[in-house]
Amino acid sequence: MELAQVRLLVTDFAACYRFYGDVLGLKPQSGASEGPYERFSPAVGSAGIALQDRAMMAEVLDEVGDAAAGHRSLVVLRVDALDAYCAEITLRGATVLHGPAPLTDRMRVAHLKDPEGNLVELQEWLLLRG
Repeated sequence: MELAQVRLLVTDFAACYRFYGDVLGLKPQSGASEGPYERFSPAVGSAGIALQDRAMMAEVLDEVGDAAAGHRSLVVLRVDALDAYCAEITLRGATVLHGPAPLTDRMRVAHLKDPEGNLVELQEWLLLRG
C-alpha cells in the first residue's frame, strides 16, 4: 500500500486553487483552476495535496443532503488488487460504502470511513500517467 495523497474537499475551488498555487507556491499538475480536481506538488518530494469539489464527492458517494456541509478531507491510499483488499478489510471489520467501481478510465476506487467518520479512498490504478 502507498499513500497517494491527502485530498481536501472544498466548496470554493477557485479560491483554494489560488491559495495553494499562488500563496503557498505549490505547483499545479494540470492548471484546472476552476476544478473540479487539481493536484499540487511541492518543489521537493513526491507526495502532494489535491483539491476536489465537495459536491462531486457527494455525488460519487450518492450522499443526500447539503454537499457543502459534508466531508472536508479524504485520505487516498493506492493498492494493487482493490477487490481482494476490500474483501480482506471487510473481514477485519471495515464497511465499504462505495465500490469497488470505476472512477475514470485509469482507476477503480472504493470508499470507506474510519471510526471518526473521516473518508478514505482506496485506488487501484489501471493506467499510469504518461
